[in-house]
Amino acid sequence: MTPLLEVRGLTIRFGGLVAVCEVDLALNPSEVLCIIGPNGAGKSTLFNMISGIYRPSAGTVHLDGRDITGWPAHRIAAAGIARTFQSSRLFNDLTLIDNVVIGMHSRTKSGVLDALLRPGKARAELEAAAEKAGELIRAISPDLHARRNTLAGALPQADRRRLEIARALASDARVIMLDEPSSGMDDRDTDALMADVRRVMAERPGLSFLIIEHDMRLVAALPDRVAVIDYGRKIAEGDFADVRLMPRVQEAYLGQKAAEHA
Repeated sequence: MTPLLEVRGLTIRFGGLVAVCEVDLALNPSEVLCIIGPNGAGKSTLFNMISGIYRPSAGTVHLDGRDITGWPAHRIAAAGIARTFQSSRLFNDLTLIDNVVIGMHSRTKSGVLDALLRPGKARAELEAAAEKAGELIRAISPDLHARRNTLAGALPQADRRRLEIARALASDARVIMLDEPSSGMDDRDTDALMADVRRVMAERPGLSFLIIEHDMRLVAALPDRVAVIDYGRKIAEGDFADVRLMPRVQEAYLGQKAAEHA
């Protein structure tokens, strides 16, 4: 199978510090790949290179066979990669619908001149975007859809994460990158998040998820494969059931006790 997203030898240096060193990853269509590792291992830095926030010092990133290495973030988003962040980046003073519509900016055509010179066209496009935003929110959570016209700032943590995923989907991305999506959630919310991801993938054939995660319940249950990063290097990859038993992985992240009880 040809990978949808392929990372080869990805490296970044900050002065004399090598934060990520020669990492290889391949994400296939309709696949979930989890990246785990201790705090400070370089996971989010790797995400930042793939999504265009950081420019790699070496290595390549290919999306569907196309070299996108070093592209700016907005161009990578338009090419088909969307992401969320550890800390929420929702617009708290805007409605849920408005937050998701903003996620469609790379797919809309009307600009300021259209709003001034052709307001009817701009209004029609905005109305279509709002309708699509509502459908995306409903797909993630019917309960969230019932509150689609409320302000995002009023949402609890679990629903904020759901809204961020809906906004990522709004760009028609083929790869969704989630940075610690279960952070701040209890077990019930984490279970609901996993169900959300599975439902979205069932409805969107070919969509893939690349996820940074610390919750071992999610890591054990959701992804097809797991990659372990430690000190900026990939030290293991494979099924979680196998990876968790590797001595180097236990030492770097899971710990013997966690590995026995995961």
